[in-house]
Amino acid sequence: MAATTPSFAFSGISSSSKLHRISASSSSYSYSYSLRPITPLRAHSSFKSAKISATISVGDKLPEATLSYFDSEGELQTATISDLTKSKKTILFAVPGAFTPTCSQKHLPGFVEKAEELKAKGVNTIACVSVNDAFVMKAWKADLNVGDNVLLLSDGNGDFTKAIGCEMDLSDNPIGLGVRSRRYAMLVEDGIVKVLNLEEGGAFTASSAEDMLAYTVVLDLAIYVKSGPSVFG
Repeated sequence: MAATTPSFAFSGISSSSKLHRISASSSSYSYSYSLRPITPLRAHSSFKSAKISATISVGDKLPEATLSYFDSEGELQTATISDLTKSKKTILFAVPGAFTPTCSQKHLPGFVEKAEELKAKGVNTIACVSVNDAFVMKAWKADLNVGDNVLLLSDGNGDFTKAIGCEMDLSDNPIGLGVRSRRYAMLVEDGIVKVLNLEEGGAFTASSAEDMLAYTVVLDLAIYVKSGPSVFG
């Protein structure tokens, strides 16, 4: 008998913005649902003209890459994608740039605030990726008093960002950002992308910590429906 594919819809999250279609998968199920962003924000004007595309998708294994960061002792360290994701449940979220308005005021602080809740849902590692050098990421971490619950990872040359097809060229903007990462958030289990939420340019409508908390609830429900008692009576 062919396996059924459950469909989930959020009814309690509303906004004036358009619906975002989200794809996700559990160990045996693939499913999709519609989600409205909790707090839609305008994209920063510098990002509006960026034309971007992505090659990574749900079900893909993340490509190997090496990222860098400064640890709590001020020592430069490196971490591979395997280090971050093997036998773990990991949230990777990317920002167009350290110290930029939405990234500093909303995106990163949201994950810092919700880190304990996400870890209570079984997330082992939460990491922010940006095409900035490790010194800039270190300064940004100190400026926002991030602490150790969220790793700030430098993809300085954009190798990982380009490998997953999430780069965007902002060279035509007067700020001088050059090639940066598209904003996204993904949930990765043992190296496999389970939830992927990509934003247009620098927009911030569906890749927040609150969104990722909602997705972990959906994944938990899918597993419960598969292996637990019936919730339908």
